[in-house]
Amino acid sequence: MAQDVDIILSRPKALSDNITHYCPGCTHGIIHRLVAETIDELGIRERTAGVAPVGCSVLAYNYFNVDFMEAAHGRAPAMATGFKRLRPDMIVFTYQGDGDLASIGMGEIIHAANRGEKFTVIFVNNAIYGMTGGQMAPTTLPGQKTTTSPLGRDVTTAGYPIRMAELLSSLRTPAYIARAAVHDPMYIIDAKRKIKRAFSYQIANKCFSLVEVLSTCPTNWGLSPTVSLEWLEKNMRPYYPLGTFKTPEDEVEKK
Repeated sequence: MAQDVDIILSRPKALSDNITHYCPGCTHGIIHRLVAETIDELGIRERTAGVAPVGCSVLAYNYFNVDFMEAAHGRAPAMATGFKRLRPDMIVFTYQGDGDLASIGMGEIIHAANRGEKFTVIFVNNAIYGMTGGQMAPTTLPGQKTTTSPLGRDVTTAGYPIRMAELLSSLRTPAYIARAAVHDPMYIIDAKRKIKRAFSYQIANKCFSLVEVLSTCPTNWGLSPTVSLEWLEKNMRPYYPLGTFKTPEDEVEKK
């Protein structure tokens, strides 16, 4: 006799079933799922388009069941700007890493935010260049070892890591700017809430929105997946505090 089964959790329709290319322990997959769940829950899958630039996110189009475009390194905001202005009825998001957004794409993201372009940015910060070999990124922490800073980041010559959420929230233009993390279930729930809020502001045609997500990179950090989660909590969270830094209503609610 057949029994009724309540499905508690299933693969989001906005997420494909392709095998991932990400390294074991990488939290890109978690972030992908949160974005896909948000797209499904908001009912926007058929009018959503993503932009993926160079970096670990370069193959994001394989994992989302939405239209996708490929941008040159750092130029995702420029492509998203053009597409959103041409098709304001579409929901547009960029999916960018810290090497892409905070280095070669620094000018692009600042000016897109300052103009108030109405698209959403998912900014993955793992404090290192991932796909290109583990070099020091603008977000690499003081003393953190990378392939180009084998003795650790020296702030006297390389400067301090850039806090993108704080930097962008200082702009006068209304925007939604938040930072989340995905190294713990409690924080994953919070990240989902912030991502959904960012997309909701775009649906309402209200403002530019960006969610910075602290992520792990076990391969380039030279740590196991489990230890990487602990390293993020111990080292990244104190320097990159979580919270909502700016809303179009000028509400600031730090956690």
